[in-house]
Amino acid sequence: MSSSEMAKAYNPKDFEDRIYKYWMDNGCFKPADDGKNPFVIVIPPPNVTGVLHMGHGLNNILQDVLIRYHRMNGRPALWVPGTDHAGIATQNIVEKKLRARGIDRHELGREKFVEETWKVKEEHHTIIKKQLQKIGSSCDWSRERFTLDEGCSRAVREVFVGLYERGLVYRGNYLVNWCPSCGTALADDEVEHHETNGKMYHYYYPLADGSGRVEIATTRPETMLGDTAVAVNPEDSRYTHLVGKMLKLPLTDREIPIVADSYVSMEFGTGAVKVTPAHDPNDWEIGNRHELEKINILNDDATLNNNVPEKYRGMDIKTARNTIVEDLKELGLYLKDTEHSHQVGHCYRCETTVQPYLSRQWFVSMKGMADKALKAWENEEVVFYPKKWENTYKHWLSNIRDWCISRQLWWGHRIPVWYCNECGEMIVANEDPFTCGRCGSTDLTQDSDVLDTWFSSWLWPFSTLGWPEKTKDLKRFFPTSTLVTGYDIIFFWVSRMIMASLEFMEEVPFKDIYITGLVRDKNGRKMSKSLGNGLDPLEIVDEYGADALKFTMTFLSAQGQDILIDTESFKLGSKFANKVWNASRYIMMNVEGRNIIPFEKIELKEIDKWILHRLNESIKTSKAAIEVYRFNDLAQAGYEFFWNDFCDWYIEASKISLYSKDEAEKDRAISMLVYVLEQGLKLLHPYLSFITEEIYAKLPQTDGPLITADYPKDDESMSFSETAENFGRLQDLIRGIRTLRSEFTIPPEKKIPVAVFMDSDFSASGFFNSHQALIQQLVNTDNLVLTAEKPSIEGSVAYAGTGFEAYVFIRDAVDIDKEIDKLKKEQQKMEKMIKQTEGKLKNENFLSNAPEDVVEKEKGKLAEFTERTEKVGFYIAELSRR
Repeated sequence: MSSSEMAKAYNPKDFEDRIYKYWMDNGCFKPADDGKNPFVIVIPPPNVTGVLHMGHGLNNILQDVLIRYHRMNGRPALWVPGTDHAGIATQNIVEKKLRARGIDRHELGREKFVEETWKVKEEHHTIIKKQLQKIGSSCDWSRERFTLDEGCSRAVREVFVGLYERGLVYRGNYLVNWCPSCGTALADDEVEHHETNGKMYHYYYPLADGSGRVEIATTRPETMLGDTAVAVNPEDSRYTHLVGKMLKLPLTDREIPIVADSYVSMEFGTGAVKVTPAHDPNDWEIGNRHELEKINILNDDATLNNNVPEKYRGMDIKTARNTIVEDLKELGLYLKDTEHSHQVGHCYRCETTVQPYLSRQWFVSMKGMADKALKAWENEEVVFYPKKWENTYKHWLSNIRDWCISRQLWWGHRIPVWYCNECGEMIVANEDPFTCGRCGSTDLTQDSDVLDTWFSSWLWPFSTLGWPEKTKDLKRFFPTSTLVTGYDIIFFWVSRMIMASLEFMEEVPFKDIYITGLVRDKNGRKMSKSLGNGLDPLEIVDEYGADALKFTMTFLSAQGQDILIDTESFKLGSKFANKVWNASRYIMMNVEGRNIIPFEKIELKEIDKWILHRLNESIKTSKAAIEVYRFNDLAQAGYEFFWNDFCDWYIEASKISLYSKDEAEKDRAISMLVYVLEQGLKLLHPYLSFITEEIYAKLPQTDGPLITADYPKDDESMSFSETAENFGRLQDLIRGIRTLRSEFTIPPEKKIPVAVFMDSDFSASGFFNSHQALIQQLVNTDNLVLTAEKPSIEGSVAYAGTGFEAYVFIRDAVDIDKEIDKLKKEQQKMEKMIKQTEGKLKNENFLSNAPEDVVEKEKGKLAEFTERTEKVGFYIAELSRR
């Protein structure tokens, strides 16, 4: 048979794009229509606001590994791609672009603004799709979705109306988190709290009857203009006599009462708390308990509104705060300010300080749905990998608050509510109404707000499959199988998807939830623009190839651990891909002119049984690893098999046959190499997708693409435990001899005599004797003695294995006296190091002050130095024999 030529050097740019196009053109990413149990993943839709970073890269690489593995295992595998409209984030980008052109969105108008936003969406969507394709994502692009597409929009309306009709969506004036920069309400989980250095301001409120004054302490004195009470603890003896009295609110013409409320801590501050129900969540609750007035003092841009004295109207918060402090000083009511560190909420998108703000908004009642989602987890209908993230899920659902779903934006799903301008009727409908059902008027206005981005995302597992229509895809592919996502959106997205699915589909949307680690730099820092330590997946692909990116990230994905990488890290994957290429090329070069025998007809030798056993073990390890999402173990199994077992041992061992004069043996040997290579490529394909496909196509007797070929199956008939045990001992012998050669710097090409003494009960003696030629080749000797009698050992150094001793005669290969001198110097150095390390470990100061890992490191060094000293002493004794 003639060989299919492979390029001398591995260059992924030669074939990666070509192969991806082949997969696309031949429908390889579509699920097979064979009625089998499908494996389904819906992609966590990236926002159409930019490009994919390395965190996205990791997430999509692991999804692709799963999809390719299950596709090769015969399951119809569907990976649904798509993107998220990302309301606030996308609108921010468009507004920023418009401002750069001197345009305000309000001047442009809503319709034109949305048109501009669609253009930005298309730009970024194109980039994101190309990135996903470049890293090899085997998504079914014919099923691609967007959270604002027609189908998803219909699903959003269906859910809003359905929840409203069930009494779970309601509208009202409530305290919300308000981002003055984005100009919209935020849900509680969209607020990020940061420790901030501020001040605690102390001042007085005079009693209205002139009998005294009460000291107040607050971090936000400007909100005093919205105070409607001062609260004290009913058990606080300092204030019990004042409860019910009125206070003059400085800088205003209002009086406010002193109320007793057990929420107030007697230990914090002065024990008297100013109550601003419209601008603090705790004050909101106090206000409700005492039926206090709620006065909103802010405009939506966080300037002070007309509910404050005229002097302060239009001021921003900082200006108002400073002005009020100065005015209180003039009145003689200001006491002091002190440094104070406290948690301050910031917008998760733009980092602006969030203001508690009284506003009319739409909400979803969450308690009932949260209880169902908790029960589903308790019943193990959903399982987290790693399990530690179940605590986050449980905590959030157990402490859930109603979800503010309305956003004061223009980009997103318009709330499907209309108001009749004639009679005031509110209409909630799936379809746009033309007339008022109450008075018949056609003068209707739709609610100007849009829904929170997550309101479409929480429907993703079933809206992408066609719901609310009863589509073929929905019937066949829902529920999905696995979700791969980051821990930061367990509450934003994961728990909400489970709630929505239970509410509308009456079952969970997926069984397994794999939470990836964070991708950090080598110093353990989170990658960010501000630190300049981010990595672009496409730059890695350009330098090393998509397979190097994919293999490295999979290999480093230890469950529950973050990944620390830099550009150099990807040399791991690049070197492995090179190894696969070069080994395959060597085999293909030896195919030329040979007769390839079908595997079933090959007469197996012991070395063949060993490699088949190792292959079988690797298949079992891979299967066990991927079933519990241990991606690093999966990649490790393939790596060790291909590099160590196949390349370092089996290919080297096969050279005896390939270079023999026996033509039949050459055919047999190359047939085995081709078979094992084929199985190895299948094993590696999920995380080395391009190179394995390229090589597989060049193998003799393969049919169709590798992507849809059968994954190797573990087979008990391929388990040869006794052979594996014997070969393991042979490997121990060879490694021991190679170590001695290395220790004494004997050049690889220099042949040296070796004698192996085997105990009388050594079970592998027959195996050693029948593989004498192999041993000679692998340790490079033309003088090998295998004996059951103790040989003359003068001029040798020994390696002691289990059941045998190997003697390497180095006298003629090295200067014995020089070697002894060198070893004695090393021995002295090691003894000095042992003394220093022992001293450290006996030092009480070091033991009590050093971190535990540092102490353990020193103990490890001591063990290493001691072991080396013993070995060097042994070598000196061996060489000193004359």
